[in-house]
Amino acid sequence: MQRTISFIALLLAQGLALPAMAGGPDDAALRQEALGLFEPIPQKPEPAPDPARVDLGRALFFEPRLSEGHNISCNTCHNLGTGGADLASVSLGHRWQKGGRNSPTVLNAAYNSAQFWDGRAANLSEQAGGPMQNPVEMASNPDHVTEMLKGIHGYEPLFAKAFPGEADPVTFANATAAIAAFEETLITPDAPFDRWLRGDDTALGEKEKQGLSLFISEGCASCHNGRNIGGNSYQPFGLVETPDASVRPPDDKGRFAVTKTASDEYTFRVAPLRNVALTPPYFHSGAVWDLQTAVQVMATAQLGASVDDAQVDEIVAFLGSLTGEAPTVVYPILPPSTADTPRPKP
Repeated sequence: MQRTISFIALLLAQGLALPAMAGGPDDAALRQEALGLFEPIPQKPEPAPDPARVDLGRALFFEPRLSEGHNISCNTCHNLGTGGADLASVSLGHRWQKGGRNSPTVLNAAYNSAQFWDGRAANLSEQAGGPMQNPVEMASNPDHVTEMLKGIHGYEPLFAKAFPGEADPVTFANATAAIAAFEETLITPDAPFDRWLRGDDTALGEKEKQGLSLFISEGCASCHNGRNIGGNSYQPFGLVETPDASVRPPDDKGRFAVTKTASDEYTFRVAPLRNVALTPPYFHSGAVWDLQTAVQVMATAQLGASVDDAQVDEIVAFLGSLTGEAPTVVYPILPPSTADTPRPKP
């Protein structure tokens, strides 16, 4: 009850979007309201990460030998060619094991307040180390990762350049820090919505602006706000109405697994919506494959709202305007294995 009251109070505090006029929402008024809720993605990372660490992190992001079987890299589940995710309900890991949750996008992940669906990693560096140690994912461990990197001699000068002055720079902590530095560059500026926020009235069409107005007035923006249009708070999934068990599996209690606090049962980090049109399927279960259905689920489960098909289409049109310019990433040529490189384990 307390969560519901707090949520309603939050909606009231946000205010209501101005009603759409016959010719569509008024740009100036809608923009003023939107700027109180959202923020454009910057043109470049701020502050810019160290270039040497970015170069090393790029190699490690694509490095399959960080996994026990030498066949899974960060890019396997966070494919930069497919929106920073893998377009699967759940990812396949070591020995073809299925992961427990849908793989979230790595694009703009630097703007999330915490990483993973349950927020168990405070930052990108912690997140980078998680899958390496997960027996279902890459199935390695810090000692073996370090042994592996030292056994691939071409990495030694890259680590030395990225972490100058360290007597032994090839460490697990430095590897995850370098991956995090690279991931900080994976931002997607200049989405149509960003250009519109900055004053370009032509960047959004009337349907997108109607969708934005609904997104605010129906209460979506109470949780999906900020620079990443989400990713900065936690909410129970099923605040008003419990979703179907296929969408919210009863055995996955979300953040409760981290905090062991009863009130955190079925609570998850609010999904960031940047580039959401590129990354089906949706929700932590990966059970919904189209945005129209996802919007309807959220309206019912989180807001208790009834939206018709035309309104859903307008909101989906707005969500499409959140697709930004993908970063240009050159696939690295990785250092070759040597006689000292540990062999893969099937």
